[in-house]
Amino acid sequence: MIKGKIITDNNEIKEILKNSKKIAVLGISPKKERDSFQVSKFLIENGYEIFPVRPGGGEIHGLKVYENLDSLDEKIDILDVFRNSDKVLGHLEEALRLKPKVFWMQLGVENQEAAKVLIENGINVIMDRCTKIEHKRLFS
Repeated sequence: MIKGKIITDNNEIKEILKNSKKIAVLGISPKKERDSFQVSKFLIENGYEIFPVRPGGGEIHGLKVYENLDSLDEKIDILDVFRNSDKVLGHLEEALRLKPKVFWMQLGVENQEAAKVLIENGINVIMDRCTKIEHKRLFS
């Protein structure tokens, strides 16, 4: 099996953002002032297809909200995680079934234990970085 890796290199991050089309946003909030809402809006405005994921369903950005990762039936390029570091492990089994190319933990989110398991299962990991900030930095 091909192993994943922790990605920190700017060129690799740029390639990921350039070649990714579908992003599941785990822990998205319907509140406009929340980072997850702002970041997902930015991603939509920059041509990404977003799949909001949070318990309770509903609609955010005019898009159907999925209750959990298992309810997604799309092939996802990036799983963008807006959860506290200590909550990441709780989504590990679903993430392994979903098999995104990249498990991206947002700014302030790091979980080495989860990263180790994801990497062993062929999923690349980015930690403690914001997709919006990185996109602006690398493409401006």
